[in-house]
Amino acid sequence: MIFNLFSRRFRNLFVGFIMIHFLTVSAQNSPEKLFKDGNTAYNEGDFTTAVSRYEQTLEMGQHSAALYFNLGNSYYRLNKVAESIYYFEKAKQLDPDNEDIIVNGAFAQNMTLDAIEAIPKSQLAQIQQSVFSLFSLATWSRITLLWIWLFVVVFIAYLFLKATERKRFYFFISLLCLFLFVSSFAISFSINQQQENTQFAILFSNKIDIWSEPNQRGEIQFTLHEGTKIQLLESLDEWNKIRIANGSEGWIKNAEFRSLKD
Repeated sequence: MIFNLFSRRFRNLFVGFIMIHFLTVSAQNSPEKLFKDGNTAYNEGDFTTAVSRYEQTLEMGQHSAALYFNLGNSYYRLNKVAESIYYFEKAKQLDPDNEDIIVNGAFAQNMTLDAIEAIPKSQLAQIQQSVFSLFSLATWSRITLLWIWLFVVVFIAYLFLKATERKRFYFFISLLCLFLFVSSFAISFSINQQQENTQFAILFSNKIDIWSEPNQRGEIQFTLHEGTKIQLLESLDEWNKIRIANGSEGWIKNAEFRSLKD
């Protein structure tokens, strides 16, 4: 009996010890702790360790503009062109108006060998882009739902009101809500289509030839280097058709790149 009591107590102590150890290890390897350790390593100039801690944070499913921004800075310090630009672009997707991300991303772009001037956008395209970038797709979707709910509420009020003046007022308000709903829905739909149909990537190949056709019987049109942002248009076996910022298109074979949609 004494032996059984001792065994139970030993098992309870052992289980308690295992749980405490597990919780301690979990706390030490939490995303917050890894991110903090990465920041400490970066501030101490240990950029390799900083990258390792930040990458571990990513592997645990944590994604944020700050994390991508810090990774971009760390790779920039290590003179890793493609990696630095890739993570600055990822940070920009989550926080497009952040001045630090824009400035540091421009510094990273200066490390690339390819000087590509973007095609100037028309005034209409600039206005459209300004409207689209006011909010994220998720926010535009919420705004769309808000307007349709307001339309329903106001229109029901219009149906049940008897005073002519108030009835007319609610009718016009309902029309306004309907118009705003259609407008925000059109914007949300356009943004979604743009994101679905447009796929950008960062080139990781040190040097790659761009061909006029998806075979090597064609001509080499130009050459690109790591860190260049490309738009993926279509693929055929080991070939990918791409477009760069100046509008030039061509085919690349067995190129290393990382999609910004990942």
